[in-house]
Amino acid sequence: MANGSYLKIKIQLYCGEEIAMGPGKADLLDAIMREGSISAAGRAMEMSYRRTWLLVDTMNRCWVEPLVATNPGNARGGGAQVTAFGRSVLSHYRALQDCISTAAACPDREVLANAMLPLPKPAK
Repeated sequence: MANGSYLKIKIQLYCGEEIAMGPGKADLLDAIMREGSISAAGRAMEMSYRRTWLLVDTMNRCWVEPLVATNPGNARGGGAQVTAFGRSVLSHYRALQDCISTAAACPDREVLANAMLPLPKPAK
């Protein structure tokens, strides 16, 4: 990082006006796989229960198949799992992130990084 500058590329895939997949939703899918439930995944990511469920609902509405399947709660508990289709979408999204991050190592990024100040000038 020249002069403390850095390049951050955030990939968001849109379905109409909704973000069908982005870094946060990909991390949420990882957390659901790890935690075994939507609410536990939200807690692990320090997200509200409502926000977590809204993100899952958006993902499930934006793809040809659901990315997350839920099991209703009962005496033995409920849970959720990322579907095979959801794991495939996540895998392709992560591969796209890797592909784009290597593209960020181009000479133009270095020129821009060298032309950037380490911190902004004070506002007038």
